[in-house]
Amino acid sequence: MKAIFLMGPIASGKGTQADILAKKFGFFHFETSKFLAAQLNKPEFAKQKEQFDSGQWVDPNWVAEIVLKESKKITNQGQGLIFSGSPRTVEETSVLVPFFAERVGKENLVFFNINLSEEESIKRSISRRICRANGHPIPNFPEFQNMTLCPEDGSELIRKSLDQPEIVSRRYQEHLNRTVPIFDFLKKQGYAILEINGEQTIENVSRDINQYLNFDSSPVYQPV
Repeated sequence: MKAIFLMGPIASGKGTQADILAKKFGFFHFETSKFLAAQLNKPEFAKQKEQFDSGQWVDPNWVAEIVLKESKKITNQGQGLIFSGSPRTVEETSVLVPFFAERVGKENLVFFNINLSEEESIKRSISRRICRANGHPIPNFPEFQNMTLCPEDGSELIRKSLDQPEIVSRRYQEHLNRTVPIFDFLKKQGYAILEINGEQTIENVSRDINQYLNFDSSPVYQPV
């Protein structure tokens, strides 16, 4: 098993690339936002839902607890995972990475940083769509402009309520302030951060990611 982590700012293509990888390698695509959304509909999490709906990030310890619980179920079935949204903070990282290092081995953890400028993040976000049924991402690229139904499940395409310029900008700054420090945290533990140019086409981003995923190659973890 492997655990692959796709990190990057909003609209960097994490979900799209995770879907591609999951299909190619038969891994479970762990969409953190979906698991959180299911919890946020519960009355006891009204405060977290208010934060989420305003574009703020919710308590990282609460997020880590939910992600860890679901990850145990999936890995108990012997299935590898691809994350598109976790971890997003050092607090989450300090909980999740030791778990996966023990469960699948440090050499089987792979971390990607998909780079995207704030300008491009806002541009993509305010124009992108998702499908109503399962949230499959439909990027703001010319080949998808005339599409009205999801190619995966045939459901209606809609826009996310959070994809507004001011909210996207706020979330981008959250990424800089809270996710980027993860990279130094991981490097100090011997993990490599594989840098990807997210401003390319979907195909080229996928190509660059796949060049690192030769499962017979040397591990990207090097003990410090």
